[in-house]
Amino acid sequence: MLLQTQMLQDLGANAGAAMDKGVDKISLISMASKGGWIMIVLAALLILAIYIFFERIRAYKAVFSDNEGFMDRISDFIKSGDRDAAISYCKAVSSPLSLVVLRGIALAGRSRSEMQEGMENAANMEIAKLEKGLSIMSTIASAAPMIGFLGTVLGMVQAFWQMANAGNNIDVSLLSSGIYEAMITTVGGLIVGIISLFAYNFLVSRMDSITNSMESVIQNFIESSEKLNK
Repeated sequence: MLLQTQMLQDLGANAGAAMDKGVDKISLISMASKGGWIMIVLAALLILAIYIFFERIRAYKAVFSDNEGFMDRISDFIKSGDRDAAISYCKAVSSPLSLVVLRGIALAGRSRSEMQEGMENAANMEIAKLEKGLSIMSTIASAAPMIGFLGTVLGMVQAFWQMANAGNNIDVSLLSSGIYEAMITTVGGLIVGIISLFAYNFLVSRMDSITNSMESVIQNFIESSEKLNK
């Protein structure tokens, strides 16, 4: 009994030492390189998602920056009835919000329902432009984990195929190594998917703010539009 206990302790110590040595030799880059071509695909998807995120952030920041003080100037023009000055200012700003207001100025004098419908159509067109790339990011967030899992399944198939061809010379380390390399793609897919999902939801929240801002501007403009001369 004492001999068996000592053997188990020695085996556990040797296994722990082997694991410690393995951990020292493993780096993030070396782990990723063992994932094969699937990791290249996931890396490309991650780069694309990051590009879309920062490009959209820049675009949304410009929208909010252009909106600062814009409606105050438009309100001054509306109160004074200076339609031409309002048109010139909207064309000079040339932002999504200014284009919506410009459409409202063109419809000034018509019924409230016509103005609202026209401005909402213009707003929908601008929102569609601002949403460019969001569908791609949503697809990346959904597809990346599945691609990673595909890599794992392919790796497992390859590992068992190697075991089957090994015949009687079956080596447990061969199977464990194949499984280890296969699981890397699942980890990579989850990382890319999680990052893309958080980035997508953040962009959607920014788009909701822009949409609410446009709806508020449309209502405020319509209520005061009777001061503009058609």
